[in-house]
Amino acid sequence: PKKASFLPQWVPQAQFAGYYVALEKGIYRKHGIDLTILGGGPQSPPLDLLRDGKADFATLWLSTGLQARAQGVRLVNIAQMVQRSALMLVAKKSSGIRSPQDLNGRKVGLWGPIFQVQPRAFFKKYNLHVKEIPQSFSVNLFLRDGVDAASAMWYNEYHTILSAGIDPDELTAFLFHEHGLNFPEDGIYLLEDRFQQDPELCRFFVKASIEGWEQAF
Repeated sequence: PKKASFLPQWVPQAQFAGYYVALEKGIYRKHGIDLTILGGGPQSPPLDLLRDGKADFATLWLSTGLQARAQGVRLVNIAQMVQRSALMLVAKKSSGIRSPQDLNGRKVGLWGPIFQVQPRAFFKKYNLHVKEIPQSFSVNLFLRDGVDAASAMWYNEYHTILSAGIDPDELTAFLFHEHGLNFPEDGIYLLEDRFQQDPELCRFFVKASIEGWEQAF
């Protein structure tokens, strides 16, 4: 088997289930790949590790990949795994927020630059002027009413809010894909040089990953 490494762009969670399933069930090995899944998270920026040759493959959002390529990083997207955006803003109906216009002048929690492309396009679309508040990777500020709306991923933070005891009927959710801002998210990326060195490895990595996702589902 050919050795290869893969870096998910965040810590282990449902977002990457298919890759973990493919590894645990020996699907990568079946396709001739001895894969190591590296630890993702804030200390392991995928772009840096790809650029430094410390990871062969990584997941990135399409908007991130486009920006990096425009800045001279020779990235190639070999599989757009996620077709629909799961990024959203969530607010409590008790704060009077039920439509995009109700966000005007409100405090909105935003993550770092790669997560700001869609919300800022959303603000521009509805001509909103909000107070942008830096948001950590926690929903505590939202739960304690430190912000009127928070950034959330549908498969992660939104469910964390529900687990904190807030009913879905008490929330207003602005899923960006429902507002004409459906930016595809996780794709599989690598450097162009690496792709040219071994296109067969890339093809089998994608094939195994898809099989892993099918098993995960």
